[in-house]
Amino acid sequence: MFELFPDQPVYEYPQLINITYSFVWAFVLSSLIAITHKLTFTGDYYPKNFFQSLVLGAIVTALVMMAIGDSLARGLGVFGAMAIIRFRTRIDDPRDVLFLFAALSTGLAIGVYGFTISFVGSVLFCLVALLLHHSPFRSFQHQNHLYFTIQDTGKLESITGIVRNHCRDFHMLTIQVNKENATRYQYAVTLEASVTKVELINALKAIEGVSQIKLSSNENLFT
Repeated sequence: MFELFPDQPVYEYPQLINITYSFVWAFVLSSLIAITHKLTFTGDYYPKNFFQSLVLGAIVTALVMMAIGDSLARGLGVFGAMAIIRFRTRIDDPRDVLFLFAALSTGLAIGVYGFTISFVGSVLFCLVALLLHHSPFRSFQHQNHLYFTIQDTGKLESITGIVRNHCRDFHMLTIQVNKENATRYQYAVTLEASVTKVELINALKAIEGVSQIKLSSNENLFT
């Protein structure tokens, strides 16, 4: 009977069955990691391409490790081939980097038939991620940047009140004074689910002295 975690190829079965079994486990465990990432994501816009990258990355890594095997020549060949490819995608959140590394590590372990370590490691990683998500150390990712300029800094309290009423969370990033002694502020904000960007901008426009209002989305992560 085919063992659940053989930790080595089961030679009494054809190689095709062993390889298929490995790819199935790579898909299942990487999907578990991707679903955990989605459940613990706290931003406004969830990057669906990143979800796919977690799953496909583990499968590709398992494929590469199976192709290399114990051959040094194959390893050098793959290293040379990978050096030609330039990965220019920027990942701003270190937490996303760890999820991507976890998915790739799962594929790497399965590629060398380390089913037990890949299963235990993936499950433990997901449990810890969920635990931290529900702990005081929960991370929060803002996907919108709000810019505005005011002449009278006394208006800032009223503006902050409007931002607080329209946003689930926010914090100030930068303050800049220009040559006309006007102050330009930059906030990282996360809108309430029922609030649109137009509503926030119109509310800020209603305050006299507020100008150069800009609300941009930081959606450059795997989009």
